Amino acid sequence: MRIEKLETFIAENWMFVRLTTDDGISGVGESTFFGWPQAAETVAKSFSQYLIGQDPLPVEQHWLYMFRNKNMRGMAIGGAISAIDQALWDIRGKHYGAPVYEILGGPVRKKVRAMLVLETGTKDEVANEAARAAKDGYTAVKVLLFQHEHIDMTHGRRIKDLVERAEAVRDAVGWDCDIGIEIHRNMAVGDSIVLAAELEKLRPLFVEDPVPPDSVLSFAEVAQKVRVPMAAGERNLNIWEFREYVEQGGVHFIRPDVGVAGGITHMKKICALAEAHHQWIIPHAVPSGPVATAAHTQLGCAVPNWEVQEHRPQEKGSWPQVVNRVVKLDHGYLIAPEGPGLGISLNDAGFKKVKPKLSIGPTATRADGSVAFR
Repeated sequence: MRIEKLETFIAENWMFVRLTTDDGISGVGESTFFGWPQAAETVAKSFSQYLIGQDPLPVEQHWLYMFRNKNMRGMAIGGAISAIDQALWDIRGKHYGAPVYEILGGPVRKKVRAMLVLETGTKDEVANEAARAAKDGYTAVKVLLFQHEHIDMTHGRRIKDLVERAEAVRDAVGWDCDIGIEIHRNMAVGDSIVLAAELEKLRPLFVEDPVPPDSVLSFAEVAQKVRVPMAAGERNLNIWEFREYVEQGGVHFIRPDVGVAGGITHMKKICALAEAHHQWIIPHAVPSGPVATAAHTQLGCAVPNWEVQEHRPQEKGSWPQVVNRVVKLDHGYLIAPEGPGLGISLNDAGFKKVKPKLSIGPTATRADGSVAFR
């Protein structure tokens, strides 16, 4: 069996790779480098020079060969390798006639707990959506607490409003639903420490990315001075970067993304690294597309320290147009697709309907014109 063809597709801000072998088996993967999917596509196409003619089964060897080529770094390269790696695992599963979670060692759970990522909006709008989520069976929600208007608030007003928003969500869902709080890298170290102290009474499952991902030391300073669990990692790309957060950053929940952090091959290692430190996995899964969601769910069935998987339902969105099925959501839990491999395939006709969205949007600025954190 040899790889015969590598194809790429872009829909919205997702970049998909499909590998096809000479005996007709195809595998799919997804890059979640959503800011510049066309950059990841260019890198993926460049790797076809190596992949065409190769046996697809030695996945680890292929990963290392691509990663060590010129030792370049960045999300375009990470996204391309991740998509190719998922496709190789999809082929591997189909070759052996088993779901990916089976060839990763077998299931450790029957289903994966989903955490609904709430849409942004007013305090009441977010609280009402959280209440609906709890009513629909979710046992975890995530609130994007920091809004654009918080950038130009004074320190006291900002902290007050952020705390009130978090309180509204807690009041809406009660104590039988976990709450993840996302700051989205918008605050400085001092502000983060003050906010986390006031959020402690709400018992959040985690506070995520309070400061920019530029410095493990800065994140560690926050983690050392607060008494709430901390989460980070969605911008990290490999085990060497994650090692610093795991060992030095004071993080409690690791947030790797199968679409940029090396695919299934490498993400399994990141999860094991966290497991050795009694840390839990909450993958970065929004705004991922349908293939990365399936890959995450396969991993979630096989990884012991998988806590919960963030999610936004797409049954009525663009997902069903570009794939043959989407991961099933059942009363707040994700169910791994049946069948060998990832259990999902691309619908070529759908790419004519779902066009690329390549705009990256504006960079946040303050009233005085200076650039804000993000």
